[in-house]
Amino acid sequence: MEPTEPIEPAGPNEQQHPLSASDSSSPAPDEATVEITIKFPPEKHNQKWVFSPADTFEHLIMSLSVEFPSYDWSKAKALPEKRRPGLKSVYTPAGDSNVALSALDSTTLRLLAPQTSALSTLQAQREAAAAWQAKRALARARYARPASAAAAQRVRTIEDASYTFHTLRPLPHLPNPGRSLAFLERLRDDPGVRAAMRKHRFSVGLLTEMDPASHTAASQGGGGGVTRILGLNRNRGEVIELRLRTDAYDGYRDYRTIRKTLCHELAHNVHGDHDADFWALCREIERDVERADWKHGGRTVGPDEYAPERPDRFGGEGEEEEGTVVDHGGWEGGTYVLGGGAGGGSGGTEGLSAREIRARAAEARHVSPDLVVPRPPSKLTVIVD
Repeated sequence: MEPTEPIEPAGPNEQQHPLSASDSSSPAPDEATVEITIKFPPEKHNQKWVFSPADTFEHLIMSLSVEFPSYDWSKAKALPEKRRPGLKSVYTPAGDSNVALSALDSTTLRLLAPQTSALSTLQAQREAAAAWQAKRALARARYARPASAAAAQRVRTIEDASYTFHTLRPLPHLPNPGRSLAFLERLRDDPGVRAAMRKHRFSVGLLTEMDPASHTAASQGGGGGVTRILGLNRNRGEVIELRLRTDAYDGYRDYRTIRKTLCHELAHNVHGDHDADFWALCREIERDVERADWKHGGRTVGPDEYAPERPDRFGGEGEEEEGTVVDHGGWEGGTYVLGGGAGGGSGGTEGLSAREIRARAAEARHVSPDLVVPRPPSKLTVIVD
């Protein structure tokens, strides 16, 4: 099948070029053909298409998917104009794939189809890029001299190409985006981070920085408290955002603290809520990163390596700052998933500790920014997503 040049009737000397979906050669001049006028408003397409009598509605949909690949033709609808007796009002790929196009000869079909989302396109591009990089690394490895150390390095090269952050993106509207890009590259190339990504087979589509101003909120009660979000993970590794900069945009936060935030967000690739499984994985990732960081990390006692044990809540190797609150889970499908409960209100605070009250307040501000929640005297609150 093939769309012909336009809707004007063909003159006596003009030839159309039909193409059967089952045979790539054009039919003989005297062979019967099926002519259908295709109207597709999103692309301002209005042309006569020629098919073989053996073609079905499925062939029409396949041809349209080739002609307009940025639309989801599995959800398309075809509406005959000036419907003749015996024709349906709507034809769909799901229910009419075997309908012969000969039944629609000399009709005009108005096609409707949703455009493929940018997110699906990004996902397909990411997977294609990862597959291409892995194949390229594998092809190079085949021609390398066989040696145990070299073979191990080749495997790492292939895995590093697949299990990594495929895109790094600083925020161009903030000062010195080049420095932020260098910071993101340092995280991506960190030996400990790379080892953890390989071990847990993590693949992240986009690693980007977070605008501090967009993720800092003052308390609603006028007590002067501040909530700071340190990281976000959207759709289990599709996008990870990290708070790199200070609030005044005049510098960058401590590298090891940001790396711990990254470990926390990577654990959300597997577990959305902060349950026991999440914290076990989070601590394991942190130990993996410390152990494999041959530049600054794992220490050796006797024959065994170990990494510093993680505190009960997010923090450094020492005691965490009072008022620190961990995050409430990862972003799922564009909505924030609150760990530990479905309610978003303030609820009762009797019998709760100061930290539990602050956690309730942080949850409530995510659900309803105008909601005032009882909280203890003002303190600095840091949230790690």
